[in-house]
Amino acid sequence: MRVAICTLGCKVNQYETQAMEQELVRRGHTLVPFEGEADAYIVNTCTVTAVSDKKSRQMIRRARKQSPGAVVAVCGCYAQTRPEDIRELDVDLISGSGDRMKFLDLLEQAVREKEPVVSMDQALRRRQFEVLPAGGMAERTRAMLKVEDGCVNFCSYCIIPYARGPVRSLPLQAAAEQTRQLREEGYREVVLTGIEISSWGQDFRGGASLIDLLETVSRQAGDMRLRLGSLEPRTITEEFCRRAAALPGLCPHFHLSMQSGCDATLRRMNRKYDSKRYKESVDLLNGYFDRPAITTDLIVGFPGETEEEFAATLDFVRSCGFAEMHIFPYSIRTGTPAAEMEQVPKAVKEERAARAAAVAEELHQRYLSGCVGQVYPVLYEQPYEGLWHGHAPNYMTVTVPAEAGKDLHNRVIPTRITGAAEGLLTGEPLPGE
Repeated sequence: MRVAICTLGCKVNQYETQAMEQELVRRGHTLVPFEGEADAYIVNTCTVTAVSDKKSRQMIRRARKQSPGAVVAVCGCYAQTRPEDIRELDVDLISGSGDRMKFLDLLEQAVREKEPVVSMDQALRRRQFEVLPAGGMAERTRAMLKVEDGCVNFCSYCIIPYARGPVRSLPLQAAAEQTRQLREEGYREVVLTGIEISSWGQDFRGGASLIDLLETVSRQAGDMRLRLGSLEPRTITEEFCRRAAALPGLCPHFHLSMQSGCDATLRRMNRKYDSKRYKESVDLLNGYFDRPAITTDLIVGFPGETEEEFAATLDFVRSCGFAEMHIFPYSIRTGTPAAEMEQVPKAVKEERAARAAAVAEELHQRYLSGCVGQVYPVLYEQPYEGLWHGHAPNYMTVTVPAEAGKDLHNRVIPTRITGAAEGLLTGEPLPGE
């Protein structure tokens, strides 16, 4: 059958979609674009914000409209937490955020039998990590390796622990084997991803932690670069930095989840650190790595946030000197404690988001300007509008002119940075490359 897939949300969803793509092809099915006709449509949903829910519903309706006779199958976090919403959208298969291989079995069944299927489990009872094939279907330069699922932090604003369940970790041996396989397939970079990778190993006996996983993966990576997904600030200790800095392929790009720079707000969020501990992590990274790119997330307009608290956050953001920030106005998630707190008016949230974005842009441009004159090994990925685009180890995008007949795809080339504009670095490959 012809199968089209739409993926919304985080890198974990993207990873799981890639795994389903590989399995569908292995079973003899054909992947087709989501915008065209198909025998079955899969919508892999996200529920991290109200906007994510809305986009998920839009894509489900689009699939039904494009091919009224096709099977429409829905999985992912929105389906896990709000299956009653999905039932109202005339779909044929509803599943959740777990057991992707069973989901594909049910998809084939729905196509054969033309009968609607609902198959849900209780996420909070999950105990096993589902090992899925790493990499992807297309000729990519960067592969994702899912090493962890689930979260037990229960931040007051977040629905994800209810959608994904408790922490489950990819065993070390499996992580090493999948890394070796990715290297042999020709990937040049692997991204360790998960719902909360800082929690890797918590479900194992023996006290293994993320740095143990990172060292194991590094031994199998060869000349592949290693990149970490989002980290909890308390992961960053003196020992972690000392051992991580010794790994030759580790990219100096660290996404430290922040959400607020105000201690009172962090307490209402039920975050497990304060601004002092967060700043210690930033200082440690700056001490062990040469101009690392430290990036973060920020929620503005959290329930109860005063103008003074928001001002404290902006001051803290400036003190950290982030290379890049993702800014989100607070979004109510039904079923979480924050949904019952006193809400900040929408107009105030939007105004604060705009002010935070201006600070973030200032810091981003400052970081990019500091890259000018540096030489980075850039992994080039694709040409676009006469330029090859790639990423430096710090994950900043680098562009160089696309010379006729010169293919830079999947090559790591030393590149001198000559300028910074519009959020991008411009460069020139060194002579002889």
